Amino acid sequence: MNILIKAAKIFDRANKDLHLKKRDILLKNGIIEKIAATINVDSTTKIISKKGLCVSVGWFDSSVSFGEPGYEERETITNGLKTAAKGGFTDIVLNPNTNPIPYTRSTIAFIKDRSKSETTNLYPLGALTVNSESTDLAELYDMSNAGAVGFSDYKKSISNSNLLKIALQYAQSFNGLVYSFPLDTKIAGKGIVNEGVMSTSLGLKGIPAIAEELQIARDLFILEYTGGKLHIPTISTAGSVKLIAEAKKKGLDVSCSVAVHNLIYTDKALEEFDTNYKVMPPLRTKEDINSLVKALKSGIIDFVTTDHAPLNIEQKKIEFDNAAYGAIGLESAFGILNTIFDTETTVSMLTKGRTRYGISNPEIKEGCIANLTLFDENTKHFITKLTSISTSKNSIYFNEELKGLVLGIVNNKKNQIL
Repeated sequence: MNILIKAAKIFDRANKDLHLKKRDILLKNGIIEKIAATINVDSTTKIISKKGLCVSVGWFDSSVSFGEPGYEERETITNGLKTAAKGGFTDIVLNPNTNPIPYTRSTIAFIKDRSKSETTNLYPLGALTVNSESTDLAELYDMSNAGAVGFSDYKKSISNSNLLKIALQYAQSFNGLVYSFPLDTKIAGKGIVNEGVMSTSLGLKGIPAIAEELQIARDLFILEYTGGKLHIPTISTAGSVKLIAEAKKKGLDVSCSVAVHNLIYTDKALEEFDTNYKVMPPLRTKEDINSLVKALKSGIIDFVTTDHAPLNIEQKKIEFDNAAYGAIGLESAFGILNTIFDTETTVSMLTKGRTRYGISNPEIKEGCIANLTLFDENTKHFITKLTSISTSKNSIYFNEELKGLVLGIVNNKKNQIL
């Protein structure tokens, strides 16, 4: 199908000639055929025209969980990718927290095969260790050849320092990206929320900021010794920002991300004991949020993520102490970020991160394959349990006012226009 995107405001900082200009974009068989002030087409071409229509290169999310294989009741790959598309994402990195845990070539191949016909691209992470048990390294090289873009024991810290050292050394032979989740479990103990005034007043056991920062400090010392590529997912404290800033000044090859919910909510959100706010890392303080936002703007934090984690109602509708960590966020990420930052900054953040995983950046350029997100930057709206298409409903953002509406994506010579 040929598509004409009519009079769209283009957000593309990489292309100064088009950035913030209104243009018609003609797509033929999934290729950007022409970009001009006005393009005339025949009746066989589908025209997308809307007041306030905007377009950018497709959005990217570096931390998404579904359920398949093993936990299909949480989210299948097919429905998960449709949910990602509804949120404006054309490319996502899938976490290795399924059953079985993907630590072999065959499990990575299965995940890739299940996603190959979808509009949104899926790039799987492989487990860093066998069964994510932090004992033996998994088949990193074989998984890389099968399509794994990095290696992570999802939300599990690597307590064995030597294991991280060996992983970083070994992965250099094929330019592999090693994850290390920032949590010292001995310091965290039985804590479940941020340690502070709120944890004390609510009677909940706290996780001090040092539990995150101590782990990061250790990992950075090891990285300085070994070399290699290290990614620290979803940092949450001001101290973590300082440690990573210092490491980058030294020239270490380290990247990090932050979850959307850690940019907007503090631990005060826990007052009602709503288990949807039970996330890992935990919601911190206003001072931490200010530091994270500043670091994201300056580039110390490399990219933002939804940290989308669908969970069964049985895992959330129970006592706070026993509830699982995690919240969904693919459908609401743009609307939330667009309330914190201006639209230009928001779109820039949502399009960062691909190169860290060896994924090519798409372009808005004649002759290029169309990988686009269409949106309205100003419409205010709400997402509810009824309007969300995710199978799981453990969202922090239901009934929050969102600024900006995703209208659809074009990718893989297909489109999902809402």
